[in-house]
Amino acid sequence: MTYPVNMDVKPEVSAHFDEATNTISYIVKDPGSTHCAIIDSVMDIDYAAGRITYDHADALIAEVKERGLTVDWIIETHVHADHLSAAPYLQDALGGKIGVGEKIMVVQETFGKIFNEGTEFQRDGSQFDALFKDGDTYMVGGLQGFAMYTPGHTPACMVHVMGNAAFVGDTLFMPDGGSARADFPGGDAGQLYDSIQKVLTLPDEMRLFMCHDYGPNDRAIQWETTVAEEKAHNIHVGGSKTREEFIKFRTERDAQLAMPKLIIPSLQVNMRAGEVPKDKDGKPMLKVPVNGI
Repeated sequence: MTYPVNMDVKPEVSAHFDEATNTISYIVKDPGSTHCAIIDSVMDIDYAAGRITYDHADALIAEVKERGLTVDWIIETHVHADHLSAAPYLQDALGGKIGVGEKIMVVQETFGKIFNEGTEFQRDGSQFDALFKDGDTYMVGGLQGFAMYTPGHTPACMVHVMGNAAFVGDTLFMPDGGSARADFPGGDAGQLYDSIQKVLTLPDEMRLFMCHDYGPNDRAIQWETTVAEEKAHNIHVGGSKTREEFIKFRTERDAQLAMPKLIIPSLQVNMRAGEVPKDKDGKPMLKVPVNGI
């Protein structure tokens, strides 16, 4: 597939770091207009208390309004397992279409079974306004974006490229952070390696924006690097590391990792485009499948 890369266009990118989940959300502005996209938003949850709040999303809303921006898209790079999306809350306040990769249907089918969802839970992606296929393009004002299909971490992962900026979700971390795990249901280390190599075929100067950073070795939190830096220095795939070496490392490493603290609520909410599920009486309610994941 040939992608419509345009390195001459330089969107304005504003990053918002969520300390509770180590997630970075982005406001991406068309340099030629006041239109923007929001990528990988966060809804706050105190899981122990069963309480949802919106401080992180409110900060995004405040910036959009202060800058007089128009939101065209609210994009999820994938169905996150470590934080809850605030997409519907943002849409209610700012408008815009909610988009995700078309393979969301695979995720919905997998986790619909795990969470014992009934027939009322649609597994066709209809909770989202748009389902992106590999190579699909869309507009943010006059800025053209496109989606790259990058499975491996999950079956529905997409990298979104706008001008000289690419938003990689969990496909890659900063060079000293390596790559994301591939052991969730539907994940695959070999696919992840192939997807990373696909991302690294973008121009060396392409700016890469991470969805997460954990500040390894006590360094300050970072979220922006380049294709060239990843190719040269990524500790998991940089240099001459082979697919076989990566699969062996990733498989052994993933076996040592604990489940994300928010995986249970995150999957239930995010496969619904950020809506909290409701019980038979219409009250917001989350399930805990015992020995299910």
